[in-house]
Amino acid sequence: MDINNFFKLFARVLTLLLVLPLHEAAHAYVAHRMGDDTAKHQGRLTIHPFAHLDVVGSILIILTGFGWAKPVPVNPSRMKKPRSGMAFTALAGPVSNILAAFAAGLINAGVKCTESGRTAAFEYIVNGKVTMAYCVLLLTEFIMSVNVGLAVFNMIPIPPLDGFNVMRYFTGPKVDKWFYEHYQEIQMGFFAFLIILNFNIIPARYNLLYIIDNKVFDLIWNLVMKIPEHRWS
Repeated sequence: MDINNFFKLFARVLTLLLVLPLHEAAHAYVAHRMGDDTAKHQGRLTIHPFAHLDVVGSILIILTGFGWAKPVPVNPSRMKKPRSGMAFTALAGPVSNILAAFAAGLINAGVKCTESGRTAAFEYIVNGKVTMAYCVLLLTEFIMSVNVGLAVFNMIPIPPLDGFNVMRYFTGPKVDKWFYEHYQEIQMGFFAFLIILNFNIIPARYNLLYIIDNKVFDLIWNLVMKIPEHRWS
């Protein structure tokens, strides 16, 4: 395994153990703030990874970079405003991933502000020298990529993903009824989509998920990379 693949895998493991629990704890916290203590009473208002990990979702994250944890239990009837409460609770998870990606990007930019950081990639390409700075740059870039991927993936507007409950804020009972009446078919289509995604059957230029993923990554990357540009201009 070369260093690039090693750090890609390592970033996914870190995301699984650190960021995914943050994603689920964010759901639990916002639900609690909206008036629903269900997740808190079931021990989900924590960043401990074993409270949140799902076997299938965890395996998919390691293999593909996309996946999920155990859904946080939410009872909208306990919320002050059920529909908006569910939307904000759902949105909290992907937002936590975007913030994690931004934090990793800031670390990457900070390293590039140092002398060793500015020369790390050149030393690896020319001399094959793997420095500590190069390892940090590579790891933080992969952490950014995984977290952006999780955020974009979870915003797909189909159950059981977060995007579905965000979408429900803007739709009505008729849409809810249609989704619940066709839940089994949607689930089968969803798993077929995961298989297609995993084996890269759809070319990248036609893969909407891949396109959005790249756009979001580039936006965060361009924002944080202004730091070393400003520092050395």
